[in-house]
Amino acid sequence: MTSACPTPHHAQDTLLLGHGAGGLLTAELLRDVVLPALGAPADGALEDAALLPGDSELAVSTDAFVVDPLFFPGGDIGSLAVHGTVNDLAMRGALPVALALAVIAEEGLPITDLRCVLRSAGKAARDIGVPVVTGDTKVVGRGAADRLFLVTTGIGRRIPGLTPSAVRAAPGDAIILSGPVGLHGTTILSAREGLGFEADIASDTQPLHRLVTALAPLGGQVHALRDPTRGGLAAALNEIAREAHVGVEIDEAVLPVPAAVAAACDLLGLDPFVVANEGCLIAFVAPQATDIALDALRALPEGHAAVRIGTAGKAPEGVVARTLVGSRRIVDMPLGEQLPRIC
Repeated sequence: MTSACPTPHHAQDTLLLGHGAGGLLTAELLRDVVLPALGAPADGALEDAALLPGDSELAVSTDAFVVDPLFFPGGDIGSLAVHGTVNDLAMRGALPVALALAVIAEEGLPITDLRCVLRSAGKAARDIGVPVVTGDTKVVGRGAADRLFLVTTGIGRRIPGLTPSAVRAAPGDAIILSGPVGLHGTTILSAREGLGFEADIASDTQPLHRLVTALAPLGGQVHALRDPTRGGLAAALNEIAREAHVGVEIDEAVLPVPAAVAAACDLLGLDPFVVANEGCLIAFVAPQATDIALDALRALPEGHAAVRIGTAGKAPEGVVARTLVGSRRIVDMPLGEQLPRIC
């Protein structure tokens, strides 16, 4: 009689929460199900927004927002939906031209809540200067949508000379982070579970297109941009390392982790590298442009805390962090869902 070490497997071929978390399970779902079904190459680069066929100056992005709770310190699902779509366009070097907004609301949702969310979305769009030109509204039965989902689509026009793409990251690039990490995910988790941290922190949700505009004079020296939302820095950096076939080394000592975020992560056993953000970006820029890029970002309120956090190198591709004690650790792509319903 022989025995074998059991390996993890799914009892049934069903979706898990982790398939929507932006980590390894999400990549697996895209590669094995979504992309083949839609006729897209499974090995193609995955960006935050796509360039329209026949007009590479126009970019499009679609996103769905299912955050729980709907209202949280620093924002709500309405402003988050607008900011998130505008930011995805910005990561391809595009400024927003128009937005579409679809509402999927559950029977029983207070109309006052719906009105507040839509007013917030409208204000966020007006503050950015982008019109909401079309949309749709559906009401589903009780229990079918967990109160409210929003789906947004954005069309953007690329800034002349700016061509960021994950595949363009190169060895020697400086890796710049525009602001502190972990605020959004920690705020949402604390507000949902009543942990009390929300008294000290708020979500960082904000539009990032002005930061990208500030980098525009650098043109082709801005190689890659990514906003580290689901899966946090770990997912975003690993995605770029994979697409560009580069190594990434990050210095934990300079990583801007707010004290309340660090405390929450210590308490909950979370790694700040995997906690979601909604108001900062990662930029891979040519080394000679590092100081100019930092100055440009720091000149704006949303980028005043910008800092260089690391350097891109040659293969092997992947992400390594220099720890506070001088050792090195691998920062893997997150497997699944640590913080459900954060965006």
